[in-house]
Amino acid sequence: MSTGNRETLAGEVGKRRTFAIISHPDAGKTTLTEKLLLFGGAIRLAGTVKGRKANRHATSDWMEIEKQRGISVTSSVMQFDYEGHRVNILDTPGHQDFSEDTYRTLTAADSAVMLIDSAKGVEVQTKKLFQVCRKRGIPIFTFINKMDREGRNPFELLEELENLLGIRSYPMNWPIGSGKQFRGVYDRKLTQVELFQGDDHKEIEVQPVSGYDDPVVKEIAGEFFYDQLVQDLELLDVAGDEFDMDKVRTGELTPVFFGSAINNFGVQTFLENFLQLAPTPTSRRSNEGEIDPLSEKFSGYIFKIQANMNPAHRDRIAFLRICSGKFERGMSVKHVRVGKDIKLAQPQQFLAQDRDIVEDAYPGDIIGLFDPGIFRIGDTLSQVNGLEFDELPTFSPELFSKVTVKNALKHKQFQKGVDQLTEEGTIQVFKTIGFEDLILGVVGQLQFEVFEHRMKAEYGVDVQLSRMTYQFARWLVGEDIDTGKFRINSQLVKDKKDNFVALFENEYALRTAMEKNPNLTFLETAP
Repeated sequence: MSTGNRETLAGEVGKRRTFAIISHPDAGKTTLTEKLLLFGGAIRLAGTVKGRKANRHATSDWMEIEKQRGISVTSSVMQFDYEGHRVNILDTPGHQDFSEDTYRTLTAADSAVMLIDSAKGVEVQTKKLFQVCRKRGIPIFTFINKMDREGRNPFELLEELENLLGIRSYPMNWPIGSGKQFRGVYDRKLTQVELFQGDDHKEIEVQPVSGYDDPVVKEIAGEFFYDQLVQDLELLDVAGDEFDMDKVRTGELTPVFFGSAINNFGVQTFLENFLQLAPTPTSRRSNEGEIDPLSEKFSGYIFKIQANMNPAHRDRIAFLRICSGKFERGMSVKHVRVGKDIKLAQPQQFLAQDRDIVEDAYPGDIIGLFDPGIFRIGDTLSQVNGLEFDELPTFSPELFSKVTVKNALKHKQFQKGVDQLTEEGTIQVFKTIGFEDLILGVVGQLQFEVFEHRMKAEYGVDVQLSRMTYQFARWLVGEDIDTGKFRINSQLVKDKKDNFVALFENEYALRTAMEKNPNLTFLETAP
């Protein structure tokens, strides 16, 4: 690579920030995404999610069922430019029923923004998603939302971060009052006060001060809140953690920001700080060691497949995270799993389902590739022969249903729909041994509803789902699997790769099977 090309690549990688937003449903994640896009000039008017009958829907919620329910059910990808940075946001479903898609999407992010509702604190889904980020050791930035509503004491919220998630925190700013009495935030780094002006924050009013003991702060806060603020900040200065960039990078310390996304308050401050502190695209593990983003040869992997993003065209899009080198439209790359060279002719970048053809892209960017059915989740595309990125995890389903097609004449469309939605990762499919009945496995109930809705809307097929009593799936590894030993409160099935999987009704059935089969290994995820 020539010096000029290397400098260009380094410059482009240095501009990029690729992150996922994680939270529990209703913490305001889609709203925060919308406001960030607004600052990037990517949308003129931020939609809100609450008005389900409203004409305006959030840009990142595009599927029909999402508009009806006011929730995000698929991970969207959005890109915008802000002050010399190229920002890629992976908006992930907060709803617990879509955690598998979310878990995989997190593998494509270099950092995560954790959104917390000031009244509810750390909730179940936030905890699960946090653990996936923690395993990867990526930096986590925290935005405590809804400060304009009555919420919990900020110290209580920070304590909960430490006790429930095991992460220390450093508040970058501190709230003055809360709920109806919310006055704004004191910025610890810049020693200034940002004033809260209700629901209009096109221009943030900032008051520079000499410190938190400045009379101006007292005037803004009022006597009661001023005394509280001074006590809080003194306590943070004396007993709080010091800011340590190394700990932020390894995910041991989270910078915390307070604000109100729906009122646009604190979002710009958060974005500007985040862009300074968050990492540029990081290296990825492969069978040939760590792959540096600045490597000359292009490489990337598919982390998500979405069918029918444009229902009029019945298309499938494979989402590719670029890991190294420069991507150019029309380039030929090696599809490692199938051992063939393919041409990447119509790559796209996204603002939810709005797309532009992209001419070139760099590490950290996410591009969409038209998929005629050749891609699977986890596939590596590369200019390096034999390079394969580490396999993406699959997760054990917790709910199971037998599925049949109501109209036998539609069997072909039914099979196509099941195949495509399986490859997308929406559902996992198992076949019973002998009868070849189809059993669907999902992480949450809503996935069944989305499966039914999409089979009808996108493939024209009505399906019948019969719930089964199984709660666990375990992949079996070992010789001489005896099907007769899986008859009581359990069933032996095969997954799409013909691996043996045992489904169990309860913990007792699982333990009994493990005792009866000491020669087998029981795995929670596919081998």
